[in-house]
Amino acid sequence: MTTPAPSRPLRLGTRGSPLALTQARMVIAALRAAHGWGEDAVEIVTIKTSGDRIQDRALAEVGGKALWTKELDRALTDGEIDFAVHSMKDVETIRPAEIVIAAMLPRADVRDRLIGATSIAALPPGARVGTSSPRRSAQVLRARPDAEIVLFRGNVDTRLGKLAAGEAEATLLAGAGLDRLGRADVGHAIPTDEMLPAPAQGAVGIETLAGRAEMRALLGAIDDATTNACVSAERALLAALGGDCRSPIAALAVRSGAGLHLRAEILTEDGSECRPGEAMLMQTSDAARLAHRLLDGASPRLRSLFAGA
Repeated sequence: MTTPAPSRPLRLGTRGSPLALTQARMVIAALRAAHGWGEDAVEIVTIKTSGDRIQDRALAEVGGKALWTKELDRALTDGEIDFAVHSMKDVETIRPAEIVIAAMLPRADVRDRLIGATSIAALPPGARVGTSSPRRSAQVLRARPDAEIVLFRGNVDTRLGKLAAGEAEATLLAGAGLDRLGRADVGHAIPTDEMLPAPAQGAVGIETLAGRAEMRALLGAIDDATTNACVSAERALLAALGGDCRSPIAALAVRSGAGLHLRAEILTEDGSECRPGEAMLMQTSDAARLAHRLLDGASPRLRSLFAGA
């Protein structure tokens, strides 16, 4: 189907990292394929976010996931861009009312990859593992209490550079990002039954203003319904838990018959307590029941990490 090209190039806002730009080009390619547009129908507008500028501290210390979105949100509401692309795992659970997630691309590999060893079990005694993720930290420490977590922030190249410089023996990166950057041969994929991913890992989302019905319709043409349903369920679980960027949470939903099979776990920061659970969902809102079940069975220490408790 061919949709008339816009009268001016649509402006797609994105962060400027290599991965973010690759994902922006994926969105443009999908729109061009869906609507039959030429190369000049969409242009990329690069916006530097606070998360890109602040690299020496964990997100929890300096504002959380909003560091990846607030500048793009402002550009949307100020009319500087028409839509924005995000890695969905970096998008806060509660979004401004005037902004909607209009589409998600087909999800890529959800698994984490370990670089520096063939498996968590194969890490040397007392290994330093570089990550800034509370979820990855807790999962590593649960499997290997002898490990030491060191802060790794930055894009893929920055983290791999820190590893090469000897700042740690291993690090963990999302397989989807490595694949999109042409680095499918880097690292060893960790099975999801050994390490559940972050909610929404591997998914790319596109946001626009709620009031722009025509823009929402154009983006809706590239929405992958299964990805959207699975990621929405994982985000609903996250919202019901009341978790933030300090809360170690893992979740993965997959299509199963007419519904979704959702697996999740919540952990203490040091991995000493892990509360897992799973449920079949017939609608996204059912994820809240699993969240409450996880919290009901958790210790006071674990519950204290979640506002939904």
